[in-house]
Amino acid sequence: MVHQYKLGGYNIVLDSCSGSIHAVDEVAYDIIALFDKKGKDEILSEIKEKYKAREDVTQADVEECYEQVLSLKENGKLFAPDTFRDMAGTLKEKTSGVIKALCLHVAHTCNLNCAYCFASQGKYHGERALMSFEVGKRALDFLIENSGNRRNLEVDFFGGEPLMNFDVVKKLVAYARSIEKEKGKNFRFTLTTNGLLIDDDVIDFANRECANVVLSLDGRQEIHDRYRVDYAGNGSWERIVPKFQKLVEARGGKNYYMRGTFTHRNPDFLKDIQTMLELGFNELSMEPVVTAPGDESELTQEDLPIVLEQYEKLAELMLERRRAGKPFTFYHYMIDLTGGPCIYKRISGCGSGTEYMAVTPTGELYPCHQFVGEEAFKLGDIWNGVTNTQRQCEFAACNVYARPDCADCWAKLYCSGGCAANAYHSTGSVTGVYKYGCELFRKRMECAIMVEVARTLEGKK
Repeated sequence: MVHQYKLGGYNIVLDSCSGSIHAVDEVAYDIIALFDKKGKDEILSEIKEKYKAREDVTQADVEECYEQVLSLKENGKLFAPDTFRDMAGTLKEKTSGVIKALCLHVAHTCNLNCAYCFASQGKYHGERALMSFEVGKRALDFLIENSGNRRNLEVDFFGGEPLMNFDVVKKLVAYARSIEKEKGKNFRFTLTTNGLLIDDDVIDFANRECANVVLSLDGRQEIHDRYRVDYAGNGSWERIVPKFQKLVEARGGKNYYMRGTFTHRNPDFLKDIQTMLELGFNELSMEPVVTAPGDESELTQEDLPIVLEQYEKLAELMLERRRAGKPFTFYHYMIDLTGGPCIYKRISGCGSGTEYMAVTPTGELYPCHQFVGEEAFKLGDIWNGVTNTQRQCEFAACNVYARPDCADCWAKLYCSGGCAANAYHSTGSVTGVYKYGCELFRKRMECAIMVEVARTLEGKK
């Protein structure tokens, strides 16, 4: 499957199944567009007629270009066949029963009252609760027991607001470190926080023990303070920004993400990205809101063209700043065109419910944090393991080829079928697709590829 588009002054051709990316001139672009639709003589005739007034394009040039395109096809770099469908159902079987990551919900409570919170202000449709050390310890043991031969294990301290249970977080990390060598494992910890409780102790701990820290900031103060308020209705921007700046400086500006959420109120989210940059933050992410249909923050069809344009302008800004020696990272534009991800990830996706699970404060297991609190998706618990095997089998069978709506999508081997939680909440099935999210993803991929094409070609110059 071939996808062609023009962006940033480049003519880009993506061959989905081979993963090949081609930045081509106009003649090659037009030939490729006709290549699987018409015969050689018809293509050559049409292209020669189109470019007959161009002195820089001779008939010999057109014929040579056609042969080059043909060579790319013969070498599997264009119009490559899809050879992955047959392996889609077997890839996950090879890692069946092996868990590599847990999202520990150490706090089902929060000190903010964010209006768009998918987790019901941290309660996940239940009661407020804090995870005990005993439950957390058992969760880590459960992870080790079910990790097979995997050495590197990942644990995210999540909430609610995990720093409301910081003592337990510290004790759990200390426990994990004490058994790593004996068990032949290496723990990689991540902390996700709204920042209100950050102090010197938290900063020292995060820098010592956390491979990554995710910091919640929605950009402009007026945008952030509209939704991210405390229980008295006061905005949190002024209280958290200085703390985030101090933490990021202490981390040397690395191994963190400033994670924002954009909604119907700020589809022009590039202004929020620019605010973050002005504040000194260079590792950025802006996520579309996940909310119930009809919510006042829900992104609408009227917002869609604005958001798509913002992604293009963001790509332009990244290139401008890189050329000026002031680069920054945008999470969704991180793409490796030469080394990955592997075909397993391209087909199977995130591994929710199989390789990755969320653990509640009482030790219940769910496929991921976005399913927590939905009883139908409870998989089991950390003492008895997965007992709802029928539900887990749904996730094990959840791959890009299990989604009929993905069949003709050029981006399917980049998104791997998308988020199962978003699919379920929008369609009622984990093998459905969140079509609005698909629109956003395809645009992000086009922009990410263009940025890499520009980086590569400018680097050669």
